[in-house]
Order: sequence, then structure tokens, then C-alpha cells
Amino acid sequence: MNKNTRVLVQGITGREGSFHTKHMLDYGTKVVAGVTPGKGGSEVHGVPVYDTVADALKEHDIDATIIFVPARFASDAIFEAIDNGIPLIVAITEHIPVLDMLKVKRYAKLKGSRIIGPNCPGVIVPEEINLGIYPPRAFRKGKVGIVSRSGTLTYEIAEVIKKEYGQSTVIGIGGDPIIGTSLDEVVEMFEKDPETEEVVIVGEIGGTMEEKVAKMKMEGRISKKIVAYIAGMTAPKEKRMGHAGAVVYMGMGTFESKMKAFKEAGIPVATTPYDVLKLL
Repeated sequence: MNKNTRVLVQGITGREGSFHTKHMLDYGTKVVAGVTPGKGGSEVHGVPVYDTVADALKEHDIDATIIFVPARFASDAIFEAIDNGIPLIVAITEHIPVLDMLKVKRYAKLKGSRIIGPNCPGVIVPEEINLGIYPPRAFRKGKVGIVSRSGTLTYEIAEVIKKEYGQSTVIGIGGDPIIGTSLDEVVEMFEKDPETEEVVIVGEIGGTMEEKVAKMKMEGRISKKIVAYIAGMTAPKEKRMGHAGAVVYMGMGTFESKMKAFKEAGIPVATTPYDVLKLL
């Protein structure tokens, strides 16, 4: 992703879609088209609207799409993007049914599209492109890659490190149980990215993605420095905290297990978001 990435907005005429389209345009993101069934021929902030993704592709070259479609229709919107060969799909929508996401994730893998999200803030390359709902004030071009399971904690930590380090790319992977791209996959991408020198992980209880990253570090597959923060230290067991994916079952995905894995891998863990700067 860069300043030349051409973006489609699915659900552009809705309240959220229209609001964030304006903010993306103001940041310099090249939003070339939007899609809302039945609203073809209209415009939103000067962006032409089409009835289908296929109609938009007849008139524009599109590299990525961002989805602001209500949850019960969102999987259809993602399927439509995949069927039309869009390589990068950012799903902002939350509460997409888990079974729908299982089908969508499998289909995307078969067809070669990458999904970020759902229930995520998207992706931002500071001073180039904001493909999401990020507040621009928290970001400045730099060399630290941030990958996060949280939205607001991402902005908080980005703000803390902005002045001294800045960010290369920031990716919010989403807080749902089934997501398109996992924490460990993004860390692997940062390892290969020449723009990224260090990595910040914003994890939370639930799942085993953080433990996978720790294993990769121990095995020598990740050479770049990693600093982590984990949310959920005082969360009670088997109770969802904030995100649908932030729940601990059968002793898996606890705060303690993630802390232990990071410690064994030599990954320092911040006590508060503000300590990330000191650890870097």
C-alpha cells in the first residue's frame, strides 16, 4: 500500500461509509469509486457510486476495497470483492456471524485475496494512505511497524512513539474470533519489509496468536526487535472482555501464558501502553 493505491468503498452511502470516506480523502487516499446497490449514478464527496463492484471495475482500476456494510450483508460484500479479483479487502464491520467469516476466509484463500479484519480499524501507511478509520494526528512516517488486535490501543501507542520513532505501517487485524489475517502473518510481513526496523505487537487475552509469534522468534524466523503490550491482565476467565476474540477457555490464551511465551522468546512486554516507548 502507498499513495498510489486505488481504493473502492463498499457501503459508501451509509453514515459510517460517507463519514470515513471524507476523512480518507482528506488524508490523501485515492478513493476512486464507491458501491451501494440501488444508489448507482450518485456521488459521495465527489466519488462516483455504482450498484455493483463489477460496474465500478468497468470504469476504474482498483487495488483495494474497504467495507462499511452492515453485518448481515457484509459477507456478501466480501464475496463480491473476492469474485471480482480485488487483492486487498479491509472489513471494518463488526458482528459479522462467525460461520459467515469461516466461509469467506476459506474462499479468499482459494482465490488469492487478503482480508484484513473484520471488526478492525484498517491499515495506515503514515503520510501516504489511510485505508481505515485512523485518527491522522497519532501517526508520523517512521520505521516502527505496529500490528494490533485493538483499535483504540493502537492509536494510543502510535501517539506515544510518534515523536521519537514514527511508524512504517500500522495494521489493526481485528478483535473477532475469525479474522482474515493473523498476528503472526503480519509479523512475518514486517520481517520482510525494508521500511520496518522494529515491531510493536498490541495483543490481548484469547487465542494463541501471540504464542505463535513467540515461537517464531525463538526459532530464529524473526530477526527484528519486537516489543509487546498485552491487554487483559485482570480479565476474569471465560468472560468476553471487549472483543469477541478476547475470551479465555480451557486454560488457552491466558494473560499468563502469553507473558511466559514472550519472556522465553526474549520479547520485552510493556506494563502500560506508555512503557512501549521506553522498551523501544
